[in-house]
Amino acid sequence: MTRSSHPRTRRLRALTGASVMAAGIIAIIPAAAQATPVACSETALVAAINLANTTPASDTLNLASGCTYAMTSSHGDAANGQEALPVITTPIEMIGPATITRSSIFSFRIAEVSNTGALTLTTSVALTNGNAIGNGGGILNRGAVTLTVSSLSGNSATGNGGGLANADTPSGTAPAASFTSSPVTNNTAGGNGGGLYNGQRGTLTTTGVTGSPLFIRDNTSTGLLGLLFGRGGGVAAVNSTATTLTETAVTVNHASALLFGTAGGVYREGGTMTTTNSPISANTPNNCVGSTPAVPNCTG
Repeated sequence: MTRSSHPRTRRLRALTGASVMAAGIIAIIPAAAQATPVACSETALVAAINLANTTPASDTLNLASGCTYAMTSSHGDAANGQEALPVITTPIEMIGPATITRSSIFSFRIAEVSNTGALTLTTSVALTNGNAIGNGGGILNRGAVTLTVSSLSGNSATGNGGGLANADTPSGTAPAASFTSSPVTNNTAGGNGGGLYNGQRGTLTTTGVTGSPLFIRDNTSTGLLGLLFGRGGGVAAVNSTATTLTETAVTVNHASALLFGTAGGVYREGGTMTTTNSPISANTPNNCVGSTPAVPNCTG
C-alpha cells in the first residue's frame, strides 16, 4: 500500500461547491464567486450592472480588455441628475483595462453610488468626459468608492467635484472614497473641488507610492458662473470627517473665479486633514490660502 493511499495518511480534498463529511458533520463549501465578462458595448455594461443590482451580494464585472464603453444616453436616476450607468446600489467591482466615457451632446455624469452601494474600479478603469448638472462629474458618491490603478479625467460638474463628489451627508451613511495610484486630472467644477470634493461627514483618502506619487493636477474650480467662490482647484474638503493625502502631488490646479477664488490647490473648511509626503505646489492663484483651519504642510 502506498503512503498516499494509507487510511491514516489519506488527505481529504474539498472541491469548490462540494459537500464534505467529517466526524459526522456535513459542511457545504460555497462556490467561489465568479467574475462576469462584459462585452464591449453600452447595452452589455448597463445590463450587467442592472443584474448585479438585483441582489445584495458582491459582483465582479470583467470589462472587455481595451474597450471604450461609449455611453450615448443616461441610464440612471434623474433624482440627482442623469448618469451614464444605472445607479450603483450594491457592491460592484469593475476590472479593466477599459474606458467608460460619455459620448453624447447631452449632459450626464458617469456614475452615481447610492448609500447602499460600493463601486470599485481596478486595473486601469478610466472614467472620462462625464458632464453633470449638479455635483460629481465623474462620480457622485453617497456610499463607497475605491479606485486602484484607475483614473478620473476630463469630467465636469456645474456644482462641486468635477472628478468625484462625496455628497454632503448630514446624517445616515457617510460617503467614503479611496484612491490608490489613481490620478485625477483635467476635471472642472463650477463650485468647489475641481478634481475632488469631500463634503459634509465624508472621508477621502489618496495614496501613491514613494517616488511615484498619485497626481491631482490640471483641475479647475471656476466658481459660480466663473465669478464667485471657486475654491480648491485640486481638492476641496468642506465640513468633512477626514481627508488624508499620502504620497500625493497636488499641482498645476486652478481656482479661477474672479471674486473669492481661493486655494488653487487644496481648500479646507473644518474637518480633519492629514498630508504626508504630499507636495501642494504650483497651483493658482495660490496653493491653499483661505483655508480654515490651515491645510497642513502647505504654504503660499
